[in-house]
Amino acid sequence: MSATKVLVVDDEPTVREVVAGYLRRDGHEVFEAADGTTALALLETDPPDLIVLDMMLPGVNGLDVLRRVRATSDVPVIMLT
Repeated sequence: MSATKVLVVDDEPTVREVVAGYLRRDGHEVFEAADGTTALALLETDPPDLIVLDMMLPGVNGLDVLRRVRATSDVPVIMLT
């Protein structure tokens, strides 16, 4: 069985590192993005099984990322607010 792919999107490096660290420790494959634009690019190239998404992001904010995700996917999203 392959690891669950999780995309963690947060502009705060410490938050991103902590969340990603716990997920990796539990055996998940984790990709990280510090902004909405990078997150959207990663979503197109390697769709995750789960997204952990911060609301307040530089450039494309979390709500706009979520809208774009929902336009084409029903992947689960956990919002960080």
